[in-house]
Amino acid sequence: MKEYTLITGASSGIGYEMAKQLASKNFNLLLVARSEDKLIKLQEELKTQFKIEVEYLLYDLSEPNSAQDLYNNIKQKNYLVTGLVNNAGFGDYGNFVETSLKKDEEMIAVNITALVGLTKLFGADMKKAGKGRIMNVASLLSFLPFPYYSVYSATKSFVLAFTETVAAELECTGVIVTALCPGTIETPFHTEAMRKTNAMSTNKPMPADVVAKVGVELFLNGKGKKIVGFMNWFLSNLPRITPDKIMMKIKKNLASLKK
Repeated sequence: MKEYTLITGASSGIGYEMAKQLASKNFNLLLVARSEDKLIKLQEELKTQFKIEVEYLLYDLSEPNSAQDLYNNIKQKNYLVTGLVNNAGFGDYGNFVETSLKKDEEMIAVNITALVGLTKLFGADMKKAGKGRIMNVASLLSFLPFPYYSVYSATKSFVLAFTETVAAELECTGVIVTALCPGTIETPFHTEAMRKTNAMSTNKPMPADVVAKVGVELFLNGKGKKIVGFMNWFLSNLPRITPDKIMMKIKKNLASLKK
């Protein structure tokens, strides 16, 4: 039976670039996103260029039971998933009490609920088979939660803690679980407001293909967590040597709009 790697959020950004890079290494792919036009285009491009199997599944992971529904669909079609990249996610910027509750709930559903569900369901299959790799996309903000990104920061802190603990549970089973922790990336993820913050003017976004290359290496060969870029590594370690009150002032200034 042919083996597949499942990538969520595959229609743009890191997911899109990882799909291209994994295809170039002859991995068969299952691509998941909400944009059918983009998925069809990517599917045709990868199949033509690399002569691999590429299937797409149209899912909105903010919907209730989406992880279970996606898993059931894949099992019914007899696709063998030996690799999972939980990349789908989105963020929001603004004062917590003023932002949309619906958007907060959808963010939690995509960034946490769907990720947990897919990790559990496919992780169980991989454990039974004695092999498999799962990579969850966390963030620099997993280490450095920012004001005005309150819910997003919290979801990414969850993703890192969840990934590290599940990785420990699955040690010696043949299943490797890793966390990719990028900083800002040049993708459609960023709103106009985000682009006007001090943080994005002082720490320029990295190209998505560069981050994806680090992600592919971690996914295929790595263990543990990987912070992408020296500056992001440096920033992630600042809380270790900086008092909490001062650290929060620094983070609030970085997350604030440029004057």
